[in-house]
Amino acid sequence: MASEAAVSAISSRKDYYWLRSVLAGGVAACCAKTTIAPLDRVKILLQAQNPHYKHLGVFSILRAVPKKEGFIGLYKGNGAMMIRIFPYGAIQFMAFDKYKKLLSTQIGISGHIHRLMAGSMAGMTAVICTYPLDMVRSRLAFQVTGYHRYTGIINAFHTIYLKEGGVLGFYRGLTPTLIGMAPYAGFSFFTFGTLKSLGLKHFPELLGQPSSDNPDVLVLKTQVNLLCGGVAGAIAQTISYPLDVARRRMQLGTVLPDADKCVTIKKTLTYVYQTYGIKKGLYRGLSLNYIRCVPSQAIAFTTYEFMKQVLHLN
Repeated sequence: MASEAAVSAISSRKDYYWLRSVLAGGVAACCAKTTIAPLDRVKILLQAQNPHYKHLGVFSILRAVPKKEGFIGLYKGNGAMMIRIFPYGAIQFMAFDKYKKLLSTQIGISGHIHRLMAGSMAGMTAVICTYPLDMVRSRLAFQVTGYHRYTGIINAFHTIYLKEGGVLGFYRGLTPTLIGMAPYAGFSFFTFGTLKSLGLKHFPELLGQPSSDNPDVLVLKTQVNLLCGGVAGAIAQTISYPLDVARRRMQLGTVLPDADKCVTIKKTLTYVYQTYGIKKGLYRGLSLNYIRCVPSQAIAFTTYEFMKQVLHLN
């Protein structure tokens, strides 16, 4: 009887594995994004050269937004972000595990390279599934109090659908997003996974500890997880940032006065480079991105590793 109960419990765990995996990824993404929501708002204002704040720097905008729009102004667009980021994180983390297994067991690609490929594929899969929500969130975050074009999430969806080409209007800027996401997600998962495996292999007693749900599995200590996640985010952002700038400008579309110059990746990157240069154009807001991506990725990976233990995924 005890054996049958054990088998039944294991079977039940397997039956709901995908659901628990989705929950772990979604919670991890929401925790990470909520932590850095004010920095995300500032990044969008900087990247798209918002006329109300374009003369200011990162920290000046952080001080100016609460004065002009109230403290809640720092979280403008975050409601749309939460609606988007839960499924995004859920799909990305679950897809990464699936792609990694597919590449190693069925295609025969193993070693560290399968993390890079699986991460890129997972990131692009998550983007395609949730892109319309990211589009709406960007439009809402770009607005300044007193100069609203959209009254909320539903109104933004309705307006974009009617005035910007129907369903295709929600996928403006998708190509640079996918191209940018491939190296970002790829190097993010690759760096974290590689640091994790090397740390547990060479310094298990110093960096590792038994998983709370499975003592036979060794996991990184919380502070080490945070460090590895932060390093992963910094490296990934440095590589993909210019494409992120192009993506934002293409997403904002008709909101910008120079929208006609930002219709393709090449035209957008060329226009931004010729008009604003490298530091003030292609990499404008990068210092903020370092500040935001390091804690964001650190919290995302650490929360996901924690949720895996809570939900018995190890």
